[in-house]
Amino acid sequence: MAQNCLKCMKYIMCFANLLCFLCGVVVLILGVYMTVSFRMAALTPTLASFTVSNMLLVSGIVITCVSFLGFLGALKENRCLLLTFFLLLFFLMLVELTAACLLLMYEGEIATMVNDDLTKGLELAKGKTGNITMSEWDYVQVKFDCCGVHNWTDWEVSVPDSCCLDHCGTPKPKYREKGCLVTLKTLFEDNFLTTGISVIVLCIIEVLGMCFAMTLFCHISRSGLGYKL
Repeated sequence: MAQNCLKCMKYIMCFANLLCFLCGVVVLILGVYMTVSFRMAALTPTLASFTVSNMLLVSGIVITCVSFLGFLGALKENRCLLLTFFLLLFFLMLVELTAACLLLMYEGEIATMVNDDLTKGLELAKGKTGNITMSEWDYVQVKFDCCGVHNWTDWEVSVPDSCCLDHCGTPKPKYREKGCLVTLKTLFEDNFLTTGISVIVLCIIEVLGMCFAMTLFCHISRSGLGYKL
């Protein structure tokens, strides 16, 4: 009976890791697509490495590698791979919890940093047309219905056409009133609950994965299978 339960656990772990691997591939493809299609790094020159597309790329690579280790370790009943899978999941959970705590503790400092970086990106785009920075500002301002960092006056005399709502090209055009910083902050706050729930669910999945891996590891150790290939 116990042997059948462990065999069932082994195949459940294989199936779960296979699904995670496929999800990781999808996330990786989405990251590549966003990197190619939605270039927004020039908006925040200092924080260019922390764009959504880069985060998706890193997450996709990590998910595929870790899930592949778990799948192979469970399928081959290999103690070394199972232990590596367990340690990686434990490390990832610590990183996620640490990142969540840091975001909560330094929310004000992060907002100030993003504000300064957006201002720097806007200064680089002022008075320039056809460059990457300006095209990215045009995309964001149209997509999120905003203008400038705080409002359209940030552009001074060089307000781009993407800020215009009505009477464009006239002496008194109507510009978008909301700044992009407030719009992006509101978007983040609206999705804060969803993000929090996602992190909690992810941690639960990781704990279950660690439990499955350690159970199989202990069973293999007791049965003397060792490093079965």
